[in-house]
Order: sequence, then C-alpha cells, then structure tokens
Amino acid sequence: MTSSSGASRRQVLAVAAAAATTPLIAGAPARAAEATGPKTWDLTVLGTSDTHGNVYNWDYYKDAEYDDSRHNDVGVAKLATLVNQIRAERKGKPTLVLDAGDTIQGTPLATYYAKQEPITTSGETHPMANAMNILKYDAVTLGNHEFNYGLPLLATWISQLGFPALAANAVNAATGKPAYLPYVIKKVRLGGWDSPTINVGILGLTNPGVAIWDKGNVEGKLVFPGMVETAAKWVPIMRERGADLVIISAHGGDSGTSSYGPELPNENPVTLIAQQVPGIDAILFGHAHAEVVEKFVTNTATGAQVLTAEPSKWGQRLTRMDFTVQKVRGTWKVVTKRATMLNTNTVVEDPAVLAAVRGQHGKTVDYVNTVVAQSSEELSAAESRYKDTPILDFINHVQTEVVTAALAGTSYASLPVLSIAAPFSRTAVFPQGDVRIRDVAGLYVFDNTLEAVVLTGAEVKAYLEFSAKYFVTLPVGAAVDPATISDPAVPDYNYDVISGVDYDIDISRPVGQRITRLVLAGTDTPVADTAQFVIAVNNYRRSGGGNFPGIVKTQVYNEQQEIRQLLIDWAQAKGTIDPVDFYVPNWKLVREGVPVF
Repeated sequence: MTSSSGASRRQVLAVAAAAATTPLIAGAPARAAEATGPKTWDLTVLGTSDTHGNVYNWDYYKDAEYDDSRHNDVGVAKLATLVNQIRAERKGKPTLVLDAGDTIQGTPLATYYAKQEPITTSGETHPMANAMNILKYDAVTLGNHEFNYGLPLLATWISQLGFPALAANAVNAATGKPAYLPYVIKKVRLGGWDSPTINVGILGLTNPGVAIWDKGNVEGKLVFPGMVETAAKWVPIMRERGADLVIISAHGGDSGTSSYGPELPNENPVTLIAQQVPGIDAILFGHAHAEVVEKFVTNTATGAQVLTAEPSKWGQRLTRMDFTVQKVRGTWKVVTKRATMLNTNTVVEDPAVLAAVRGQHGKTVDYVNTVVAQSSEELSAAESRYKDTPILDFINHVQTEVVTAALAGTSYASLPVLSIAAPFSRTAVFPQGDVRIRDVAGLYVFDNTLEAVVLTGAEVKAYLEFSAKYFVTLPVGAAVDPATISDPAVPDYNYDVISGVDYDIDISRPVGQRITRLVLAGTDTPVADTAQFVIAVNNYRRSGGGNFPGIVKTQVYNEQQEIRQLLIDWAQAKGTIDPVDFYVPNWKLVREGVPVF
C-alpha cells in the first residue's frame, strides 16, 4: 500500500470527521413538534453480507440457473430488486444500504477478474464494483476474503467503488494508523427538505483471521487488532464527532469461537462487542453464513438492547432494520428498533445490474466451459467425506507430483511426500467424456495456493486424529447413515485426508484415539514417531486455518501456485483423466477393524 493512497484515505477520513461535527439545524416543523411533544421519525437500514462474487442468479459450476434444496436464489441483481422495492415503498424516507464483507471472492466470475484478467492490469472495473455501484450502497466492510488476491488488487477495487470501504481494525504495520477508512458519519435527512437530519455513524470491522489466512499478502504490511477492542476505541470517537445513531458492520460471526487458536483475537465476537462496548445501536454482521433474522444482546454496562442480524450468504437474504427515533431536549433517541429478513427468491433480477455485468458474466461462462481433458469414467465427490474416492486422490496426486518435482535435488528430495486434501464439495463431478474448467473449479472451489512443510510421524498421526473428530462416535452395531455420520459443528472443509500413508479411522472410539492403523504406503510397517515426511498442503491450512496441530511451520515449498490452476494444467497436459493414473485407496473407516463401508 503506497503512502499516497494512505494519505488520500486520511483526507477522506478528515472530510468525514469534519462533516460529522457540522451543527445540526432542525427545521421549523421539528421545533414545533417538540413544543407539544416529540415527533417520531423512522429510518431503515438494509444489510447484505458474504455476496462472494455473486451477481447473476447463476451456478457457474453447473452452467445453469442457481438452485438448491430450499430453492434459494443468489446474487446482487436479486438484492437490488428488493432494495429498490423498499426505496420505492418508503417514498423518499431515509434508507441506507450496507454490506458486511466477503465480496470479491467466491465465484468463477470473481476469480476471472482477479486471476485471468486481473483488474490491476486489464483496466476493467471489477464486476462486483459494477453491480454494487448500480445498487448504490452507502458503505461496505472489508471481509477476510477481500485480502485473498493481494493488497494492490484490493486497492484497485476500492478505488472503483462509488461508496466507502471500511475496516477500522486493518492497521498499517509501520505507522500503527488505520490502513483503510475506519468509519463514516452520514448526515441523513429524515423526511422532506424541511425535515431534521440525524447523523448515522457506520463503523467497519474486518476479521482478525486475515493475519493467518492471508499471511502471505499482509505480513509486515498490516496488523489486525481485535474487533472488540477496536469497537471500544472508535465508538466513543464517533459519538464525540456527532454520531447520533451508531451501527457496526462487522465481518465476524456471533458464536464467540474461532477456527484458529487463541493467539489471535476472536474470529466471531459480535455478541461480545454488543455486550462489552457501550454506545452501539445495531450490528449488521457476516462471515458465518448464518441466517440471523433478529437477535437482541444486552450491553452489560448500560443495559441497552443492541440489535444484531446476519443475512445468510451469496445474496440469498436481505436484512431490514427499522428504527424509530425522536429528538428529546436536543438529543436523538432510538424509540424502537427491529429487524426482518427478506428472501431474494421472491423477486426477479434487476435489469440494470444484469446489464452492468452482462459482458463480464458472458466472458466467464465461456471460460469455464472450456474443455481441458477427457475423463475415462464419471468421478464423483459425493462419498469423499467417508470413503477414499478417485476424485479426491486426483487432487492429492497432482499436489504430490508438483512438490516432488520442485524438491528434486534439494536436501528434502529423499523424504516421502504426503499430500493433504479436503472434500470441499459434495456435488462435484467429472463426467465421463469432456471435463471442463467449471468441473475442476467445482471440485476445488477455493483460491488456495500450494505449500509444503516437514512433519514427523508423530505429527502426522496427531494431525489425522484431529481431522478424525469430524465423525460422530458410532459404536459397533449402531446404524451408519452417511447423511449424519459427521459432526455438524465441523465443516467439510475442515476434514482432511492424507495420501502417501495407509491408515484406518475407528469411529467407534473416542476422539483422539481413532487412528488405529498408520503404516507406510503399501506395507505393514508402522509409521515411526521420528520418521520425517514432506507434506503438500494448501496455504489456508498451513497458515493455521482450522487450527490443525503441527502444520504451522516454515515452508520448504511455496511458489504461490494456485491449486485449482495446477489441477487444470495437469488435466490439459495429460489430455485424459483416468483413475488408473492416480487412484490409490489408502484409508478407510472401521469399527474394531471391520470396514464401515
């Protein structure tokens, strides 16, 4: 991040602060109302979050309109229709629109303009900027996935927005000052031209996990203080500078738990913020992809009820917060507040948003339909969570090949290379015949890069034990249902399988005692605790994502190669995807030695 960009942001902040301190002048109708009793006014705040690169209601992996078992729809174009309906319904009454982050990553559309034709060099406006500018947001918070493609691309995207991007707890490592705009205070007129105005402060908080998940992009450049302490710092400042109503747009869930260890501030602290920081009226939050319609949290210091809400993911839902306010002896008070949730599957897509992104959408569709290879048979990921499948071995085989070749001639060349992969998708399929880029992207849905570290045999076993907590405990004789075999608290992407060693997972045993067989590949020789292995692993996991033990180490390989692209390159080079070339069954679920499946 250049010093000039930092200076421009400081100038914006100064302007915002100056505007916030401008004296409010109430119109005659408001003064008259106060003489006979305070008049009430209403304000609506609409919230989105975790749109993840969805503009059209389109599934790029299936090359079809998006649909799921609940018949949800997705995309900013659907959100825009709901927003425009509410704006029309309110007929000029104030309506603000906020987003709580994770915007520019998550679909092939977003990836294309970060990787294939990056906006940093192409001169293109990012499709999410095109779409959101049509919708006319008032502010967006930076989510952790905004940092996936590096700070230059993030800065370019921010420069393309027609509204502020906020992140109070993304701090310049050298200066200790905010690297992005911490907050804005918007002077909002509550009715017609002669109505009073209210100052609405909007504080943006990003996720501290960025320091782990995108360490390669932010280390030495940005630091990420906790969301609670950052809110405690800035909310009083916003109040002092004239904010009558304070809303936080936070990219963190409300569970109070983290997917990483305690060395970083809490990943999901929204409830803690509401409890511990006085002066907050409402929190729009995201990150957890949950649907929280309306939840009130009591602030322990003041007893005030803080309204919180989370609008699911991908543009499936729109949060609506409604506030009634009145001015009592010169001070604005919130009389009532509530939240409701709207479903985007009730409306059609907004044509203006579709038009703004049509060319980019079409180019992405053409790209993902490019044929890269022929598959000798259909390969499905449907059973990859609980069975060793060829399609997951495909990932591990490619990762092993790349790392083995890279380490040839080095001091690590003599060590066996193991590889780690997770079942990211339950629906991914390589059809028999033509395999397209969208099929590979549907298997590996994240923009992870490949790294490698050295683990001992003891660390490999500990890693597998940690991964095996994914399964519920099923005693011998208990019915086994694949639909309920996993612990719902552990997401699929936090269950890893390892190739290059053979092992059994006994799901009848307690967590931590489940790896009952761990031997060298193709042998009956137990893996020694002191043995050493090179482990091919993605950057998310190696950086601490999921809090797996032993894996956060100095890399012996890190060429910043995207795993999805490595899979595509391998398929294109081979021309044929045949399990004979890579499928080696090496793990299974058992109960007292008897295979479960």
